[in-house]
Amino acid sequence: MSNATLPREHVARARTAVFVVFTASGVAFASWASRIADVKATLGLSAGQLGMVLLAMSAGSLVALPSTGRIAAKFGVVPTIRVGMLLSLLGFATVGLGVDLAQSSAVVAAGLFLVGTGIGVWDVTMNLEGAVVERMLGQTVMPQFHAAFSGGTVASALVGSGMSWAGIPLLPHLLLSALTVTALGFWALRSFLPRELEFSDAKEPVNERAATGGLPTTDRSPARSAWLEPRTLRIGLVVLVAAFTEGTANDWLAVAFVEGHELPAWAGVLGFATFLSFMTLGRLLGTRWLDTYGRVPVLRATFALAVVGSVLVIFGTPWMAFIGAAIWGVGVSLGFPVGMSASADDPQRAGARMSVVATIGYLAFIAGPPALGFLGDHVGVLRSLLAVGTMALLVQVILESVREPARTDPTTAQAEPARGAS
Repeated sequence: MSNATLPREHVARARTAVFVVFTASGVAFASWASRIADVKATLGLSAGQLGMVLLAMSAGSLVALPSTGRIAAKFGVVPTIRVGMLLSLLGFATVGLGVDLAQSSAVVAAGLFLVGTGIGVWDVTMNLEGAVVERMLGQTVMPQFHAAFSGGTVASALVGSGMSWAGIPLLPHLLLSALTVTALGFWALRSFLPRELEFSDAKEPVNERAATGGLPTTDRSPARSAWLEPRTLRIGLVVLVAAFTEGTANDWLAVAFVEGHELPAWAGVLGFATFLSFMTLGRLLGTRWLDTYGRVPVLRATFALAVVGSVLVIFGTPWMAFIGAAIWGVGVSLGFPVGMSASADDPQRAGARMSVVATIGYLAFIAGPPALGFLGDHVGVLRSLLAVGTMALLVQVILESVREPARTDPTTAQAEPARGAS
């Protein structure tokens, strides 16, 4: 089945289904993230000990990511996402048991490893489906998919805030959330694109900018490993910084509001929800920004906002910290989805490149929690967030790697300059 013979309404249904799967993933993740401060208090963990527990979730993701593209190519997107959802469900049940019954950080870490593995598989594969839908629609929609993820996290974080305020144990909260999103996800997966369109929706390779750093080539020799492609690695570094600036807020923002600004736990979760709300808004507005100005100028501006927002959180009064969380949210909103789209510019290499980029990006979740925990033990959790602004400034030097490929005008068969190119 080719693009031309697939009814557009089928693509529209697939787009809606991808929105649902992204939303479900956000709900699942924030069910855990919204209760991190409660877990820290219940288990009596220091910042460094919490960082080591959080490391288990990142380790699970890192184990799953390198091979996810190949697994999805062999078995299909839908079965692969289903496995990821079921692993996440098992992991959340284990985390709840570890906190409420065993009160063991080791059991919690084991559960988070399963959660990280499941969400890692789920994450890469839904992004692959989203990239195909985006190409078939011929317009930027990936940030909107990630906005759906963020919207799910906002709703879930607000529920988590209420659960924390009411003193609801983690096990019923996490288990109910995981069962709900798994059922919703299985229902939505029925409307995904046909399997034959998942990885080969183009007959001929697109402009080989993705492998040559921006220059077209006619070389048809066998493709080398995506791990050896300079542009792919640079995109991975952009995604790593985006994941670090976003993941730091996910893991530590509520704790920073509680310990750094001396607010109650429920107010810390509201600070986290503020961040998520404005990250969602940035992703909804970002599609227009990207189509108008191009990837590179937009990312330069948004990463700069992340610096400003994090500084307000660290050095401002509590009410300024809430404003900073909002600015920080807009600042980190587009880095990850733009990196995913850039890694899939060539449909025939999308699976391999996206796995590489996602693996590099998730290294931020490996290094981030223990590094921030170590800094938090020595300078306080709030001051440790200075690492966010530093990373967001440094990434500016490699943002050219995500620039759009040149588009071809079908009436002239000549390549048009990418947006933002001179």
